[in-house]
Amino acid sequence: MKHKKGIYIKTAPQQKEGEEYVEDAKDCRKDDSKISEVWLPNSNTAFRLLMSANLCSALMNNVTDCDETYNYWEPLHHLLYGEGFQTWEYSPVYAIRSWAYICLHSMLTWAHLGFLNENKLLVFYFIRMIFGLVCTLCEIQFYKGVSLRFGNNVARILLALMVLGTGMFISSTAFLPSTFCMFGTFLFMGLWLQEKLNLAILTVAASAIIGWPFSVALGIPLAVDILIRRRKYWFFTKWCLVAIATMLLPSFLIDSFFYGKPVIASLNILTYNVFTEHGPDIYGTEPLSYYVINGFLNFNVAFLLALSTIVIVPICEVIIVLKHAGYRPPMLLISFSIAPMYIWILIFFTRPHKEERFLFPIYPLICLSSAVTIATLQKLYGFFKFHRYLSVQWIAALVLTIYGVISLSRSFALFNAYHGSMELYPKLHHIADKADTSETTVRVCMGKEWHRFPSSFLLPNNFTLELIRSEFKGQLPAKFEAPGLEGTRAEPRHFNDENLEEKSRYVDVETCHFLIDFNHGEESTHEPIYSQQQDNWKILKEVDFLISKKSTSSLHRAFFVPFYFYERNDFGKYQLLQSRTNLLKRKPDSNT
Repeated sequence: MKHKKGIYIKTAPQQKEGEEYVEDAKDCRKDDSKISEVWLPNSNTAFRLLMSANLCSALMNNVTDCDETYNYWEPLHHLLYGEGFQTWEYSPVYAIRSWAYICLHSMLTWAHLGFLNENKLLVFYFIRMIFGLVCTLCEIQFYKGVSLRFGNNVARILLALMVLGTGMFISSTAFLPSTFCMFGTFLFMGLWLQEKLNLAILTVAASAIIGWPFSVALGIPLAVDILIRRRKYWFFTKWCLVAIATMLLPSFLIDSFFYGKPVIASLNILTYNVFTEHGPDIYGTEPLSYYVINGFLNFNVAFLLALSTIVIVPICEVIIVLKHAGYRPPMLLISFSIAPMYIWILIFFTRPHKEERFLFPIYPLICLSSAVTIATLQKLYGFFKFHRYLSVQWIAALVLTIYGVISLSRSFALFNAYHGSMELYPKLHHIADKADTSETTVRVCMGKEWHRFPSSFLLPNNFTLELIRSEFKGQLPAKFEAPGLEGTRAEPRHFNDENLEEKSRYVDVETCHFLIDFNHGEESTHEPIYSQQQDNWKILKEVDFLISKKSTSSLHRAFFVPFYFYERNDFGKYQLLQSRTNLLKRKPDSNT
């Protein structure tokens, strides 16, 4: 579409007297040219941009959350290869994690038809790329819906926010229920805006039943729209029943099959988090500022604009109404669209236990709210005729330039500072190609770095992770007691739901063939600097890894500034060590 100079850039189509804010979708498509006359990349172009960003995430994003490793990658590894780590949540005694969710993701591996099974590292990155593809498809639906209801200008700003955002970089390919719910937010909001209410209901249900039950809160405005505003009681009830029949019942059957007893995992996790005395607070509590800081790091100025939407947009619209008596602001559309974000903020910002991933489901809404705020400021600028002197586009251009530079700086910082924990494992594959492991299981041990283990997918065949003692005094995961269903149905006695240390997890460091450790220059009784024990260990590979405690400048640590990043921060060595006593046999045909 061509852009006319000086044209008023609308946030949404204007409504006629008595007209509802959501008209028939077909009518909206016919009138699309009247909604906004700014150029908008078509869906194919948007797909290429978003897919490129998500593929970068698949290949370069760190596994930053140990829950992602031990609660999702490891059970999937057990399902596919018959071994892996089990957390207390997967014990049938507690059963608060859903095997249906794991089974759904195991189906992604069908796409490579078994060709990659021998190389688990390739399977890992293949699954991540599938995550990127699914995320892109959901983003495109969201993009279409926003373009249809809010206009091309808002959609174009939204596209830039999604492509460049650090928050999208870290969340789009994470193997977490919160990422699954983020996909659901993209999809249900896009479907809702496109007037596909039945599919929107099913998407919210899928997020809550298969993914994370708390995400049902995001669907409250949708339910209000259908039940109170539209009064479609039977329609809503019918599709809720469809969701129960097609999602809750299969999930119940799958979880019951794997646990060996009747289980509704989504109900169990609600019970644990809401009704137990300690709940998740035993894993740490954070102040309100934790989410504010994380929100700014992941979306910088866009996060601030999103939080202020509830203030800036009404004020701007009131000013415009006072100046132009015939103008009717699309407040109903905006209110319904941003309400899920504020509901989520009200719930999670007030909880003592806070984690970065808990905000993933509202990342799409942060982008939308920010885009609406920017477009509304442009609208106000246009109403006062300032565009005669300088085009309204400078506002979006300035904000997006600042946003893009800070976002890329943050993403580069995360990669350069912490990707070292992912870079050691290809060396193990190189060793496995030359070593004879047919008669032994090779032990790769970790102590204090257990929480940075990406997953067993990164280990070669016949290599297994073992845990050695460190200064950490909480409960560590344990291995499934047996392959397949025998392992998922077993009820180990060494699990607890109070994060109490279980010493049965540890092996003697002298039995390890390899050791992964972080040399940050400090040592203690249970955390010596193993690389200095040269009679026992030799360094095979080491990479730089940022030492947060010694890098005192929060600004230089959080954002990548060329030259200054390495100069102003302290780095240790993330090391892969090989035992000098437990040596592997070489293959007969190996020359090295």
